Formats: sequence, C-alpha cells, structure tokens
Amino acid sequence: MKQSLLVAAALTLTAAATTFAQTTSCPGGVPTPGTAAENTRQQAADLFQFIAPQLAQAVAGGSATLGQNSTLGGLGHFSVGAHGTLVAGSIPDVSRFPTCYTGRQNATPLPTSKSAVPMAGADAAIGLFKGFPLALTNVGGVDLLLSAQYLPEKSFRDVRVATPDGSLQIGYGARLGLLSESIVVPGVSLSYIKRDLPRVDVSAVRGLDSLLITGLKVKTSSWRLVASKSLLVLGVAAGVGQDRFDSRVDRIAARANGFASTPITESQKLTRTNYFANASFSLLVAKAVLEVGQSTGGTVTTFNTFDGAQPAGTRTYGSFGVRFGL
Repeated sequence: MKQSLLVAAALTLTAAATTFAQTTSCPGGVPTPGTAAENTRQQAADLFQFIAPQLAQAVAGGSATLGQNSTLGGLGHFSVGAHGTLVAGSIPDVSRFPTCYTGRQNATPLPTSKSAVPMAGADAAIGLFKGFPLALTNVGGVDLLLSAQYLPEKSFRDVRVATPDGSLQIGYGARLGLLSESIVVPGVSLSYIKRDLPRVDVSAVRGLDSLLITGLKVKTSSWRLVASKSLLVLGVAAGVGQDRFDSRVDRIAARANGFASTPITESQKLTRTNYFANASFSLLVAKAVLEVGQSTGGTVTTFNTFDGAQPAGTRTYGSFGVRFGL
C-alpha cells in the first residue's frame, strides 16, 4: 500500500508552518522572536493531537490476527497473513489555516475534510499449547502472536521523513483459547497484542518558514474477546475489546517569518472501546477476510478547535486481508 498515511500525517504536521492564508483575529503588535512562530508551533501541536488517534486506530485495527480468531491447536500449527486497514478519518485542511506572526490565536475552528487513513501490516500466529480436552472442545489453548509494521523513509516535495531506528517495527502478543473451535462448538478467545509504528522524524523547509518534528511515535496495546465459527467455506466472527493509545512527539520546533520558536514536546494517551465483525471465504490453501469495526471513547484537549469530526470522535474502519495456515 502506498505510504499515503505517512505523507498525510507529515504534511498535516508541517504545512501549518508554510500556510499564508489571511486572518483578521491576530493579536496586535509587531512580530518578535517570542511571538512570530508561536501560532505555527501551536497549530502543529494541535494537529498532532488531532491525527494521533487516527494513526493509532489504523495500526490497531480490529482482530489481533485477521481471519484467525480461535487458537490453532498447539505445536506444529501456524498461521500468517497480510492486511490493509482504512479508517474513515478527517485530515485538517491546512491550506485554509489562518497565519499569525504576533502570537497564538484560536478565534475560528480549523477546517478539516474527510479522508481515508490507510495502513498495511503483516502478522503471524504460532500454536504453543493445544489446551485441555473438555467434551467437544479444548480449553486453555495458547498461541504466540507476532505483527510487523513497515514504514520506509520518504521524501515528498519539501517534506523529509526519516526513520532513525529503522523502518520495521515488530509487535507481539498472546491468545488464550476459552473454547477451541470444533464442528459443533464455536471458538471463543481472549487476546492481547502490542502494535506500534517505527519512530519518525519529519522536517520541512519552504521559504522563511520551516518545521522540525523529532521522535514522532505511536504505540498501541489492545485486548480482544472474539467468538468465531467456520461454516464450510464461510467463516464469521465478532468481537469487542479495548485499545490504549500512547502517542508522543519528543520535539516540535517552528520557524516563521524569519524567527525561530523554542521547542516543545507533545504527548497523548487515549483509551477507546472497539467493536468489530468479519467474514472470511476459504480459497483452497488461503482465505480472504473482510472486517468492519468502530472505535469510540476518550477525551483529547487542544488549544484550537476543529470543525467537523473531533479528535476523539467515533471512527469507523474496515480491513481486508489474506491468510494462510497449517
């Protein structure tokens, strides 16, 4: 999948430093070293707060391993898959942001537009323990879960995105089988998984305005309770869970109208409830899976306000994946 998520996030965080829209609500006075870049820096900080939940939701998705919700049956069994996720998101319309060189101002909501936020990843499940026999099922089976997110370095016009710690980020978790799926018994499992993005540095320069964002990091941890059942070639599953998002930027600095701001840090922690359902179709040695879900909850506080959807608003997402297993 194209790196449109990364580019959208980078442009959103950097374009506030290069926008020249008119405003009638700036504080009076002459730009000084202390005020010239203050508004640009604050917009960048609020944009981070706005985008972070969408980035995190695109990483977390719904099912811990899309298309494989019951435990695998112990040693010798494994499952691997690749998937893409789209969040029905909103991207701030920075081309219409007000510019102010005499201090912060938040007289009008910052405009946004609807935009899908994409993410791609891969995952694997490895059977460790089959569980204890109980009537027509097993209980207490255990799987090891692994995931991978890959984010290459990217240059886009005046924006440079670097991954100083490497482009690959590995996640991990485990799944406990409450009921192993059998011919007559549905699978019921409880899983926990951590999935993150690699650390990202973003820099942009245009004319007299520039912005440097150092140490952009998105971490997610999720638990899921899922029930699933296969019906010949068709499988269905539904689940509920909770996501904890921990996003932060180590350093935000701006330069506007020839003046440099003092750097600041930003962070965000958010807990949200996640509901989802999926259907899979077996294709001989593989299966195709389609999932739809919704994430809601939590509070995000910003200096500026935004029109349309709010930073912690309810977000709908969809995922499509292909899975192989033994």
